[in-house]
Amino acid sequence: MRKARNRIRAGPEGGAREGAYGLGMIKTLIALALATTVAAFTAVVFSLDAVSQARDEKAPAAAPATPVASHDHSTEAGPLTSFAGVKPDDADELAMAHEPYSAELPAVPAGDVVNVHMVLKDVTVEIAPGVKYNAWGFEGGVPGPIVHVRQGQTVRMTLTNGGAIPHSIDYHAARIAPNRAFRDVNPGESFTFEFVAKDPGVFMYHCGTKPVLAHIANGMYGAIVIDPAQPLPKADHEYVLVGGEFYLDGPGLDEPASFDMAKAHTMMPDWVTFNGYAGQYVAHPLTADPNELVRFYVVAAGPSLDVDFHVVGTIFDTVYPFGDMHSGHALHGVQTFPVPAGGGAVFDVRIPDEGLYPFVSHSFSSVDLGQVGLLKIGDPPGSMSH
Repeated sequence: MRKARNRIRAGPEGGAREGAYGLGMIKTLIALALATTVAAFTAVVFSLDAVSQARDEKAPAAAPATPVASHDHSTEAGPLTSFAGVKPDDADELAMAHEPYSAELPAVPAGDVVNVHMVLKDVTVEIAPGVKYNAWGFEGGVPGPIVHVRQGQTVRMTLTNGGAIPHSIDYHAARIAPNRAFRDVNPGESFTFEFVAKDPGVFMYHCGTKPVLAHIANGMYGAIVIDPAQPLPKADHEYVLVGGEFYLDGPGLDEPASFDMAKAHTMMPDWVTFNGYAGQYVAHPLTADPNELVRFYVVAAGPSLDVDFHVVGTIFDTVYPFGDMHSGHALHGVQTFPVPAGGGAVFDVRIPDEGLYPFVSHSFSSVDLGQVGLLKIGDPPGSMSH
C-alpha cells in the first residue's frame, strides 16, 4: 500500500499511467481484504450457530419465569420479602397498652464524674404493635438509656457483656483512641474507660463490633446529651428522639423475627421508628401547653437512614445544627432539617395554638413504616384525621 501511494506522488514522467496503476492496486487490495474479512466472519457465525444448536439439543427446556411481587427486591440469594405493615388485627389495642419509651431528658447527675454502667443483654423486644424482634439491648432496651451530662464532666463508662458474643460501645461524643476505649468485651466480662465531655451537643453511642451494621440494626444504640457550659435558654419540655430502622427475616407475629443482613444491605427496612417502636407517640403523644418552649434532641442512629426532622403545622424557631449548641451557629425559621445517620441536632419550637402537631422524618417512606409521633399542645378535642 505504501509503495502504491508513493508511485502516485512520483514525478511527471509516465505519471498518468503510473497513477492509474496505483489506484487499481489500492482497489484490488481493499477488495481482497474485505472478502477475507467477510469469509472469516461467516465462518465464525456458522461455528457459533453449530455450538448453540448442539447445546440447545442437550439442555432441558427452560422453566418459565416466576413473577416477583412488586415489593420484593432481588439479590443473588433470591427475592427479599417485605413485612412492612404486617400487624395483628388488634394492633390498635396493643399500641394503647404499650408502655412507651420515656423521651423525657433526665437530669444531669451532680459531681465532676458521672458513672454510667450498662449491661448488654440478648432480649426480645416489641418494635411495633404485636411485632416481636430478637435484639441486643443496652440495659435490655432499644434504644439504650439516655445519658445526660454537662460540658466538662468526666464520663466513667462501664460495659458488662451479658450477651452471647463480643460487643463494645462507641461514643461519638468522646475524643479518645478507639482501639483503647471502644474495644470488644467478651461475654461475661466488664470493661471501664473514661472521657471528658468536651463538646456540647447531642450525640449517638452504639456498639462498634464487626459487623457494625448488624449490631446497630439489632438495637445497640442510644443518645448522650452534653449541656454547654453556657446554658441554652431554658426549655419547658425537653424530649430525646432516636431514629432507627429494623430489617426482619419474618413478620415477628407468631415467633420473634431476627435480623436480615441482605435486606439491610439493600436498605429495605420493615419498620422505621423513634425510640425503638413504630408510632408509639401517636398512641401516647408528647405534651406541652401553648407558648411553652419545647426542645427536641434528635439522633439518627440508622444504621443507614437519615432523619429529616419536621413538625407539621409549625416552623422551628431555632435549630442547633448537627448537635452544635453554640448560639452563634444556630439557625432560625427552619421548616425541616436533615439529621444524618450517626448525627444529631437540637430543635426549639414554641407553638401558641392548641392542637395535635405530628412530628416526622419528612422521608414519607419512613413515616409509613412508623417514624411518626404527635406533639399534643394543650387539650384539643378530637384526633388526627391523617
